[in-house]
Amino acid sequence: MRVIGVNRYGGPEALEVVEVEEPHAGPGEVRVAVRAAAVSPTDTFVRNGDRAEQQRVDPPPYVPGMDAAGVVDEVGEGVEHVEVGQDVMAVVVPKGSHGAYAEKVVLPADSVAAAPAGASYAEASTLPMNGLTARLALDRLALEPGDTIAVTGAAGAFGGYVVQLARADGLRVVADASDADVELVRGLGAETVLPRGDGFAARVREVVPDGVDALADGALLGEAATPAVRDGGQVATIRGWDGTGDADARTRGLRFHPVWIVDYARERSALDRLRRQAEDRVVTLRVADELPAEQAPEAHRRLEAGGVRGRLVLRF
Repeated sequence: MRVIGVNRYGGPEALEVVEVEEPHAGPGEVRVAVRAAAVSPTDTFVRNGDRAEQQRVDPPPYVPGMDAAGVVDEVGEGVEHVEVGQDVMAVVVPKGSHGAYAEKVVLPADSVAAAPAGASYAEASTLPMNGLTARLALDRLALEPGDTIAVTGAAGAFGGYVVQLARADGLRVVADASDADVELVRGLGAETVLPRGDGFAARVREVVPDGVDALADGALLGEAATPAVRDGGQVATIRGWDGTGDADARTRGLRFHPVWIVDYARERSALDRLRRQAEDRVVTLRVADELPAEQAPEAHRRLEAGGVRGRLVLRF
């Protein structure tokens, strides 16, 4: 079976086609014949060695990929919500040669849900990881309808889903955008769109003088963005930042919620809810481009060059 992975860490050119043993579904598992795998920034960490400490116990190749869409081709004992031949999407937690950049991947059944009706495989593959991470962030914040949330990185996949899901939850959304992305972010549902970058927190205070109830920091602004939040408010972060080093935020009683997709990787009900919201056009499935799986190095080069809106997707 073909996978796209690395035997040695490095730049995009380190990605190569590797033959590995074909996996099979055991009890409580589903095997998916992958048709599309979305390319995300976290995939580059598997490739370049930033996750080497976590991977050290496993032999190479190290296969990236946290999002897959395809067709169920094996169902293990005890699995009843999907069947062979069904179109599905899935969230994948990479480990060693287990990743979404593969012709076939075996997953816990609760990491797999029906694909949105009418969506292509490429479109379906853009939803699981970023959609679930956005859902997790909002669930941790547990805001009430009418509350206000600020979103940085709103034109990105995570930020874009936060904007749309927050609006669906009845929240007021203040988001950032570059000049080129203002209409995109406004179209996603942000009530107020402010220039991105330095000074975002001050600009938020101009429109919400008391500060927003919460911040979802998809742009990794860290303590540069926390002044936008009211005293006693909340911050959802990605990549693990818990407010360490932000003395002012701690003094003002801000509560931090680092969100990790592994906490929702088996939340099938949440994934299926996203499926319904995609079918209802509550969330938008954004594909930047599709490339053959063998062109994974090019996909990583384009991703790391910046400016990609939506997800690059590998076809299998």
